[in-house]
Amino acid sequence: MKNKKSAIQKRDHIHTVIFEPAVSNIGKIIKFLNLEYPDDTHTSLKNRNAFQLLVATILSAQSTDKLVNKVTPQLFKKYRTVEDFAGADLMELQQDIKSTGFFRNKARNIINCAKDITGRFDGKMPDNIEDLTSLHGVGRKTANVVLVNVFDRQAIIVDTHVKRISNRLGLTVNRDPVKIEFDLMKIIPEKNWSDFSHRLIAFGRSICLAKKPRCSICGLLKYCRYGQENT
Repeated sequence: MKNKKSAIQKRDHIHTVIFEPAVSNIGKIIKFLNLEYPDDTHTSLKNRNAFQLLVATILSAQSTDKLVNKVTPQLFKKYRTVEDFAGADLMELQQDIKSTGFFRNKARNIINCAKDITGRFDGKMPDNIEDLTSLHGVGRKTANVVLVNVFDRQAIIVDTHVKRISNRLGLTVNRDPVKIEFDLMKIIPEKNWSDFSHRLIAFGRSICLAKKPRCSICGLLKYCRYGQENT
């Protein structure tokens, strides 16, 4: 039991400096992700317009894209416009999205966000990080998802996968998503920000799993601090 506990503590160790082999080989890491996940350059959240993507991204917090994609088809049939969401009944919307978890806060944020857009932006989706993050329930991650997938901007999207893997690789020592975003922006060439984010998410879903990372078949093992310490 003692040995098992020690192993867990080792895996969860928080470092204070970045891992130089990962940083100095970022070009090779990007090339590997490009080759392994050539088609993973967009969000897997289903949507037909900017506001639908914004709603879907809010719903995805503490949930999964797969689950959200089961909820949104009916949701977007019921609420077809920003104005529909702005005028939605709070309790009814809570029930509509209940299966995604944290539905009370999400419903409140979605309604208030829609009111922000109709009231402050004339019903049009903001196209910059400052205005997007001024909306209720919209942080930098959600804003960047919209900027990348709707407005074709370059941005680092720090979701749970990017947070986990960037720490395991040693590209950052921070746990705060905003700090991680700015750490990665310094290391990764701007032209690669968006694709890197999406491909790292795909890598996290297939290889660098949260509970049981598949280090034995990982093509990034030699650049990864977690892999070097635990294999």
